[in-house]
Amino acid sequence: MIKNLTYQQLASVLRSVFDPKDGERDLTFLVDLPGGELPDSLEWLDRRRMSVEWFSMLQEHAGEWPFQAFNFAVYDNVGSNNADLPSVVEIVDSRPARGGAHPPGKIPLGELLAHSSVVLSPTQLSATAPLKLLARTYPFRGATLPNFQRSMIPALSLNYEAVDARVREVKQRMDEAESAELVLRVGETPYTLFLDLRFRGGHASGGLMREPGVVANLPSGEAYIVPYEGERKEPSLTAGDLPVQFRDEVVVFRIAENRVAEVRTIGPEAEKQRWKVREEAAYGNIAELGVGVLGEWGIAAVGSILLDEKLGLHIAFGRSDHFGGATGPQAFKSAARVVHVDWVYVPSIQPRISVDSLTFRYKENRAERIMNANKLVV
Repeated sequence: MIKNLTYQQLASVLRSVFDPKDGERDLTFLVDLPGGELPDSLEWLDRRRMSVEWFSMLQEHAGEWPFQAFNFAVYDNVGSNNADLPSVVEIVDSRPARGGAHPPGKIPLGELLAHSSVVLSPTQLSATAPLKLLARTYPFRGATLPNFQRSMIPALSLNYEAVDARVREVKQRMDEAESAELVLRVGETPYTLFLDLRFRGGHASGGLMREPGVVANLPSGEAYIVPYEGERKEPSLTAGDLPVQFRDEVVVFRIAENRVAEVRTIGPEAEKQRWKVREEAAYGNIAELGVGVLGEWGIAAVGSILLDEKLGLHIAFGRSDHFGGATGPQAFKSAARVVHVDWVYVPSIQPRISVDSLTFRYKENRAERIMNANKLVV
């Protein structure tokens, strides 16, 4: 088994990512618990164990940090990735550093966040979307680690100054682009998807969460943008075909006006996807075009979206409001149906599908190929 971070490694990561300074409020761990329809697992248990070890190491060295207190809070899992968090959580441990500790017990989530400068959320179900939105009200900065595994520990030791610089090169191009053309190939068959990027700006998640209100995944290493979803008077121009591999089957989605309009293929996985789109229209919303860069650092896929999406191209379905889009929980039939799901196009994850090209198109008919043969070429 891969060993946990040492204190020196953990301290290096936190100082690099958050750059803590005098005047900080609390550092808070926010962790979800098994229960309901989600039973515990060995990976979930191990993640909680790692989190407690991180918390213990920090409190043992509390005098080295400018935080007022270290808090460890838990909540019952919310049933699905990126669903809204409960309004009340429970503090199970709080240790003073330069200020007072919180008494154990239940506390409104907003009150806890208001007392926090830095939030670490190593959870089973992603809390990225709700924490991004909450950070607009409570100006903490946060790192979410959904489904974090020990196999990801090497990716925490990267030079995030360099990763961030690479991510911002891609983000700058997203800011300027009015559209993108994606060509994916299944065997000898190419599939083209046109992505409408008007009225949108790119986002950089390069691993530096140093400003209040910034929440991103850790490990980090992607630039992303929400295609225009048609919330203005004019319809979205996002259209074409998107193949996605499920096990050995490739399902082809026909996209029109930024939504899945049809599942074009036949097969057991296609039928499952057809049912999902029919039952929940917001599931088929094109929520993100993302470009990860960590593949250039030799990081390999581990079977978890948290890391794998940072390796190369990915397209997401579902919720987009946490990225500045128009599709939020209200667009779904119930809170339990709210999802943001990424399809990652790297050979080890979808071996039957290759990225022929990703081309950004700018004003005055200028075009730039960003990816070619699965690799970034900018």
